Amino acid sequence: MPDARVQAAIDNWAPRMVTNGVDLGDFNRTTAKVERWEEWIDAWCELGEMHLGLAREAEEAGRLRTAGEAFIRAAVAFHFAKYVWVLDGERNTEVTLRARDAQRDGHRLLDPAAERIEAPLEGSRVVANLRRPRGEGAVPLVILIPGLDSTKEEFFSLENVFLDRGLAVASLDGPGQGEGGFELPLRHDYEVAVGALLDELERSGGEPVPSLSAGEYEGSRASVDLDRVGVAGVSLGGYYAPRTAAFEPRIKAAAGVCGPWNFGEIWDHIPGLTRDSFTYYSRSADQEAGREAALELGLDGVADQIEQPLLIIAGKLDRLIPWEQTKRIADAAPNGEFVVYDEGNHVCNNVAYRYRPLVADWLAERL
Repeated sequence: MPDARVQAAIDNWAPRMVTNGVDLGDFNRTTAKVERWEEWIDAWCELGEMHLGLAREAEEAGRLRTAGEAFIRAAVAFHFAKYVWVLDGERNTEVTLRARDAQRDGHRLLDPAAERIEAPLEGSRVVANLRRPRGEGAVPLVILIPGLDSTKEEFFSLENVFLDRGLAVASLDGPGQGEGGFELPLRHDYEVAVGALLDELERSGGEPVPSLSAGEYEGSRASVDLDRVGVAGVSLGGYYAPRTAAFEPRIKAAAGVCGPWNFGEIWDHIPGLTRDSFTYYSRSADQEAGREAALELGLDGVADQIEQPLLIIAGKLDRLIPWEQTKRIADAAPNGEFVVYDEGNHVCNNVAYRYRPLVADWLAERL
């Protein structure tokens, strides 16, 4: 019988995990083995190791696409091993790096044009994976913004939706997210992270910089049109993306999916695992300090400054962020558009075939 935290993870995030690359059979087999929350990280790391083994076998046999796909499955397993598992900070960091390394091996075999971007920020750095569609000529760029417990390693399948529509993507680990959270705590003014990434892309002057994985990747930044940049964020990223648009004029259009109007206002409503994660990633001393930090993540007096086109999406069955919170963003923004799916859960991952193409098409039309 799973404990309350294990059951909460299963109930709240099963569609998210499957939509973002966890095989349904793997999900069922792995969660069936976990009874205590303390066991969660080991069970999912075991799954990641299994897919790493398959990847290495396939690569040795010259089956490179099969190997690349297995590396991506391994990366997703490692990511979901630790996404809201914050019982041991060192273990969380270790598994974050394992997810990163597995995904980079996947990029190496599936998309050799993927490029790692490191942008300096306040004595540390934020990190992004930049990918672009095949073909010649500069293309628009969409910066994909994770939520509280998501990272760039979760976005491979989401990235492909944009790539298939001719858009380059940069999945960003900002403060408090994945590699960006190793030294920088989560913060309310996420536009500083997007600004740092854009500054780095502009500073390069179109010259590609080799990846840290022995320079195996070709540069991608030379063929990105920095006059046509949009942002799209999910969950807490659905707050970060509109906020970024309000304060970063280089953003030409923005989309947010299931983001909060004010995260602190719903503190008592959100699941305990989410409160634990926010407290950890914001470096708050305890949950009461976490609540105070969460109150800073609000769009009152900000949303009405968003001049760009803004698409806001919500799901009426969202159990984490009430859809009415999300709707307030669209209502306050001068050029806000609102779409709600009656059957949609958090981030509408149970109807991903509806929200993902909509966001990608909408941004492609505006960029």
